Amino acid sequence: MSWGVDNLPYGVFSSPGESPRVGVRYGDRVLDLTAALHDEVFAAPSLNPFLARGRAAWHDTRTLIRNKLTGDLAVTERHLIPLEQVRLHMPFEVADYVDFYCSLDHASNVGRIFRPDTEPLLPNWRHLPVGYHGRSGTVVVSGTPVKRPQGQLGEGRFGPCEKLDFEAELGFVVGVPTELGAPAGAFDEHVFGVTLVNDWSARDVQAWEYRPLGPFLAKSFATSISPWVTPLEALPRIPGRPQDPEPAAYLRRQGDWGLDITVEVLLNGEVVSRPPYSSMYWTPDQMLAHMTVNGASLRTGDLFASGTISGPEAGERGSLIELTWNGNDPIKLASGEVRSFLQDGDTVTIRATAGDVTLGEVSGTVR
Repeated sequence: MSWGVDNLPYGVFSSPGESPRVGVRYGDRVLDLTAALHDEVFAAPSLNPFLARGRAAWHDTRTLIRNKLTGDLAVTERHLIPLEQVRLHMPFEVADYVDFYCSLDHASNVGRIFRPDTEPLLPNWRHLPVGYHGRSGTVVVSGTPVKRPQGQLGEGRFGPCEKLDFEAELGFVVGVPTELGAPAGAFDEHVFGVTLVNDWSARDVQAWEYRPLGPFLAKSFATSISPWVTPLEALPRIPGRPQDPEPAAYLRRQGDWGLDITVEVLLNGEVVSRPPYSSMYWTPDQMLAHMTVNGASLRTGDLFASGTISGPEAGERGSLIELTWNGNDPIKLASGEVRSFLQDGDTVTIRATAGDVTLGEVSGTVR
């Protein structure tokens, strides 16, 4: 797995006694961009000011960093700090958060679980990327403990969630905003890069509250993201999955925005699933188009996520509700323990690779 010059994800770090600032990961070190590039935009405690500069600046800065790291490294060496000597922070200030539902396999599995006597996909699913608005204030950086939520579990029942779940997702980070009433233009003119996401889910709360509307308290208590944001330029692109019926005109793909990313989900250090992002039905350019077609504006720091990444095989399901079929078929870990849903003390880690590029992992422990 590579953290070389073909990767160069951005994050926010601090050394002991110093303020957080922006850096780029290179190997097992972080390049202090404020010092290395003499640009005060990187002295900010988040990526937002840099994100707002736009695509040309993103490309030029990446080229400059690559040149510095492949040139006379002795000049840059003094600005490279070992990762074990720094603390990683939230990489950007989340403006708005939208979560989609873009995996055909995940949506079909969940439909079969919750609606076993009907068609698994609702009639609109193949016509638009279904999504909901989340809470930006509960998006937290990897390593932040996740407190088991409380809520209504059914008629007359209230208490701690009994079916706590993870969702392995890919998040897209917006740099360039739009004005209210103006749909977004080209995907890569607005979206800077990607980050791994775990959208923690209270399945029993969800099953009770989501009729007739969508996810609410079952999703809003915590969403974890990686401390690293990988630029779009670093990712290998492939054609998106064929779609039938043909989407509406505003959703027709403009170029190849399928992504060849392999995800691994670890529960207490053991791999329990390997979902392939390449199997996703709706691509991120379509998500962005749908999110803004009504005139909803983008803001710098907006985060939108793919929804659970699941493939067609049993070992490619990106959530426990699918892996255990709503708890009816628990998984057995190497330790001999079994899990239907998450227990207190469990740690979930999501990591991924895109060709030779490593995406920064996201991890959280249930308290």
